[in-house]
Parts: sequence; C-alpha cells; structure tokens
Amino acid sequence: MKIGEVCLLTNDVIRLANFYKTLLSIDNGSNDEVHQFIISEETTLTIFNDGIERKTNFNNISLAFTVSDVDMEFERLKALGVEIVTPPTLRPWGAKNVTFKDPDGNIIAFRCFPQ
Repeated sequence: MKIGEVCLLTNDVIRLANFYKTLLSIDNGSNDEVHQFIISEETTLTIFNDGIERKTNFNNISLAFTVSDVDMEFERLKALGVEIVTPPTLRPWGAKNVTFKDPDGNIIAFRCFPQ
C-alpha cells in the first residue's frame, strides 16, 4: 500500500496553491478556485476547498520535502518573505531541517541529509 494523496484543505485555493507552486517551482497551468493538483507523481499534493469555513488552524499537519541544499533554500525562503519557524538546524537523526509556515499556518520542513 502507498500513500496516494496529501490534501491541504483551505478557504483560499488560489492563494495556497500559488504559494506551493512558487515554493516548489511548479507551474501546473491551473487557476481553479476549488481544487488544484500541485504535485502529480507517485504521491499527489492537492489543495482543496470543500466548502467548510476554516476559522482556525490547529497546525496538526506537517509536510517535509527533501532538498539538496537546506542553506540555499533557507536564503530563498527569506527572499520570498516566508515565515521561518526554525533556521537550518542539524537534527540528532542526521537530517538538516529548516521549518517554516505556509499562508494557512501549516508547518513545512525542507530537509537534507548531509554526509
């Protein structure tokens, strides 16, 4: 069994999808206000408005993306004005992470595994 999809629920699909398209350097050609596929490979990242008003965010989801250079991505995130939670930090399990928030307050990590 494989995870088939991760879906972020939001009240503003355009805003959140545009954030992820910029973050991940993806142009999917979509401007749909209800549902967008952002990554459509083995596991899909989608942004969806199911019509339920979301007034609070309990930050109960975290996404992690593996990148080749966390320090370079950290500089890019700062230039984009992204809210940084923790700067690049080497973790006890060997990963180097930078964590930040998307426009809805979800926690995202970019990580690499330095040798």
